[in-house]
Amino acid sequence: MHQFNVFTRWRPLSTDNEQVTTPEIKREHKKHDNSNISMSIAPPITERQLPWKSKAAFTQIFEASDNNKAIFDAVVAPTLPQVLAGQTCNFFAYGHSGSGKSHTIIGYDFDNSSEFGLCLSAARELSETLEKLNADNCDASSRLGIGLRMYELRKNTAFDLLNNHCKCHVREGYDGQTHIRGETEVLEGGRVRVRPIATKACWSFDDFRKELLEGLKLRATGTSTVHDQSSRTHAVLELEIVTRALLDAREAVIERQSELVPVAKCATDIYIEENVKGLIQTPEGKLVPNPDYQIDQASIDAAEAKKAEFELSVQRAENHVNEALKSCRHSCLSGKLVFVDLAGSEYCHDKTAPSSPGPKQTPQEQQEARQINTDLLALKEVIRARVSNQSRIPFRSSPLTMVLRGHFLGNDDTKGSSSAMILTVSPVSEHFAATMNTLKYGNLVGVAGGDRKKIIR
Repeated sequence: MHQFNVFTRWRPLSTDNEQVTTPEIKREHKKHDNSNISMSIAPPITERQLPWKSKAAFTQIFEASDNNKAIFDAVVAPTLPQVLAGQTCNFFAYGHSGSGKSHTIIGYDFDNSSEFGLCLSAARELSETLEKLNADNCDASSRLGIGLRMYELRKNTAFDLLNNHCKCHVREGYDGQTHIRGETEVLEGGRVRVRPIATKACWSFDDFRKELLEGLKLRATGTSTVHDQSSRTHAVLELEIVTRALLDAREAVIERQSELVPVAKCATDIYIEENVKGLIQTPEGKLVPNPDYQIDQASIDAAEAKKAEFELSVQRAENHVNEALKSCRHSCLSGKLVFVDLAGSEYCHDKTAPSSPGPKQTPQEQQEARQINTDLLALKEVIRARVSNQSRIPFRSSPLTMVLRGHFLGNDDTKGSSSAMILTVSPVSEHFAATMNTLKYGNLVGVAGGDRKKIIR
């Protein structure tokens, strides 16, 4: 069961003198019987468009006077009990460049608690709760903390913001799950280690804030159709409730896997070598058994036996992870909050785009903008398929949706997950086309979510 709510947040007018005199978009909203809200907006006189009205798709609409704390209290705070029950809750900020997505998710004032971004406010609340749960816990290995992962997605590649912007690859494994892995490390003895996205253990709120600020320094910006310091990547921030025992168990799996690689390669090499020697090619080009060579089956069996021994070691390490999860006396372990600051949607080739030329984009930045739009379209289709309970969900449509697959599905089928999207929109008339496109996107997502809620009831 997956619940999806859609919120709208109007950003305040810019203090820039040119925009102060710009008329605002005329807008109205109405609450319906199902408690959801519909919105209508009217185009400025210069726009050759008809007024547009949404369906009852929005859970709540925030005005420019609402600060980040108000957003957190209404959107994130109600989901914290779910996270403390081990569930996964996702939050997306969607809107055109300059509409306030990063301000909402991450924030810019890291000292004023009322202006903390949703991520930082959530970490503070979680830290306070976990501190209370840890009050009677003397075992350091079972102390609860927040594991922070931060990475950004650009085209088909992920970059680890907590590991020197390390380039990572998005791959689907044999288990059907999506894995984000860094570059392959070759160690002594032929061992090969491939680390996942780094997890920074934060045992206090101050630890978390420090790690967050360090990661944000590495986030990429570029030129959009609105301004020259736009976020041109999708930033994903994962907050997971962890213990030292759980993190150590996961690290042990990585080490056991690295030990398995050279042994498995050796077994494969022996098998191939023996079977190649055991065949010859006839003049007609057919492969037949070589009468002059007897395959050394004992060597193959010995190599396979050693491989099986190391595979068993990996399996034991993976079982230890499950044991670490089950042995914790708190059900909150592995509960997650996932915040996604989506790159700004672009409509640079749309005839209804704002007339303002904005900063000029390079061909590479235009290509990135097209990829961003492709990702956002794929995300919309995944959300619609997920909340309407379709049998096939197109997670493979883009790297973004592949990465988010595990978060949408939750930690396991019994715990489930929930999601919310915050549409950030500008009241400035010259951004009417971009604002309308954002609201249309949210309308499609919200309507699907509303239909799903009716099914649940």
